[in-house]
Amino acid sequence: MTVNEVAETLGLETVTGQENLDRSITGGCVSDLLSYVMGNAAAGNLWITIQVHPNIVGVAELLDLAGIIVAHGQDLETPTVEKAREHGIPVLTSQETAFALAGRLYALGVT
Repeated sequence: MTVNEVAETLGLETVTGQENLDRSITGGCVSDLLSYVMGNAAAGNLWITIQVHPNIVGVAELLDLAGIIVAHGQDLETPTVEKAREHGIPVLTSQETAFALAGRLYALGVT
């Protein structure tokens, strides 16, 4: 499954990284603690968080994540959007809770 397929299926808004939406997803991670994500996520994972600061982009780039989903309708900080655009990181947003999004991703086969 690709980032674009997830975005379309779950009705996510794509904020940045449109050029990398064809990337395959290898799994998922749900956490708001950056150190947890750095220690437990893997390349190609899709990360669900409510964090909105630029450091989320740095973590995604460091780990070569497929993208970030910002849940709960959180408003992204402008520097975060700029950094994600600069690095081509797909950042998607949703009004749904992280819990609901994780369940829907799992139901799609993302583990």
